[in-house]
Amino acid sequence: MAVPTVTTDATQPRVYPSVSVIVPIYNGEADVPILVERLLSQQYPADRVEFLLVDNGSCDRTPDLLQTAAQNSPLRALTYSAIQSSYAARNAGIAAAKGDILAFTDADCQPEPGWLAALVQPFKDTSVGLVAGEIDALPSQNWLERYADRQGTLSQHNTLNHPFLPYGQTANLAVRAKILGTVGCFRPHLTTGGDADLCWRIQQETDWQLVHAADAVVYHRHRNTLKGLRSQWHRYGCSNRYLHDLHRVELMRPLTARETRYRLLRWGLKELPQAAVKLLNRRGTALDLAITPLDLWCAQARTQGQAQAQLTEAARTIARLGELV
Repeated sequence: MAVPTVTTDATQPRVYPSVSVIVPIYNGEADVPILVERLLSQQYPADRVEFLLVDNGSCDRTPDLLQTAAQNSPLRALTYSAIQSSYAARNAGIAAAKGDILAFTDADCQPEPGWLAALVQPFKDTSVGLVAGEIDALPSQNWLERYADRQGTLSQHNTLNHPFLPYGQTANLAVRAKILGTVGCFRPHLTTGGDADLCWRIQQETDWQLVHAADAVVYHRHRNTLKGLRSQWHRYGCSNRYLHDLHRVELMRPLTARETRYRLLRWGLKELPQAAVKLLNRRGTALDLAITPLDLWCAQARTQGQAQAQLTEAARTIARLGELV
């Protein structure tokens, strides 16, 4: 299913529906200052937007930073710690939200000033119920970030072209609030895959359309350590398993030991010498030497996550609007 891509037409009048921006935060003291700065710089009528920052039981300085940021500003600091899950925290924000449109981003994202205005313009079309914005990478600082950038790890392209149904990542997603009264909110006990699950339920159970707002941009930092990269791909594997159990989508093909041996042998005998020649001739980079090992590192982590993940009965539960507290 092709997802229409829309851009803001400067010749057309803009609409400014009431919007609630919801951000779950856990141990985000390093991200909160820049997040607050970016939210307060949004080019959106102040009387039409509220920013709900939901602390999900942080044990660092996040709660204090949020309380300080909420003083004399349109920011609202909320606390939800009953369930340690970003989706449960988002549900807490939904319960407190007053806007007709719910916009989601993450604590480690940096929205452009025009992000929110661009994200809501497609809702002028009364058939649109979901809008996915674009997620771009912040400038890469090391070779692992450059690797993730080359692979398009954070881009919405892959999710909007998912073979089962398209979906938008909650790092940059908006939904009409009234839809959640029909399909329910996020599954609060899920730890990953909840954005796909919600988008798929909306598309399967309603006639609301999903579109891609290409000029609604947030920036996100890639993982910059091997541990962080492995954790990210392990989580992707867990998500594959959960979505398979919930929606019967196909599992990802696991990486086998035989394939690993073959690809490492091919890398050592062919790819590595070719990459070295390109580097010597200044037609390549040092990263080219490590692409295959990094690909295998990520694929193995995803395979393990998919094999180890177990969807609990609690994680199947869909939170309903009238039950949110």
